Amino acid sequence: MSKTRTGRIAGATPVKGRALAQPAQVSGQCLCGTVRFEVDVPARWAWHDHTRASRVAHGAAYATYVGSWRKRFRILAGEDEITRYEDSATKAARSFCKRCGTPLFYERGRSRHMVNIPRALFKSRTGREPLYHIGIDEMQAWIYTGAPLGPLKGFPGVVWERPRKKKALDFPV
Repeated sequence: MSKTRTGRIAGATPVKGRALAQPAQVSGQCLCGTVRFEVDVPARWAWHDHTRASRVAHGAAYATYVGSWRKRFRILAGEDEITRYEDSATKAARSFCKRCGTPLFYERGRSRHMVNIPRALFKSRTGREPLYHIGIDEMQAWIYTGAPLGPLKGFPGVVWERPRKKKALDFPV
């Protein structure tokens, strides 16, 4: 950033004799790149969503979201290529790219001032780590929970959970 002759940062808004730096942004996009957006960082919060709705919408074990205040969120390109699904029961809305189907935004009916974006769509750090879990009671039994993994012979880059050894049954002879 360049400074003016008075020592202020160029482009910054002075407040009570001080200069404030412009907020940093992080950008993201859908799979095909048609829809591009950015949020000011740090994001408001981040979490893992285990609810059935997010699991099915993403086709995954769970979805990881980054939440941003709507006023700190901007669509940069592809706004005409966004389609929405609105759930009449929950008043929630989910947006998707019309071209590639990427889940883009999730807006809760009770929090219209927030927009939630899948973490995977961002190119770099968002300023928040996903520390929270929503819908943990809906977590599926088949989800990977950190069990030790080993390489699968003959398949480079593939790892697997080795089956647990069965305990020998104690039968009287």
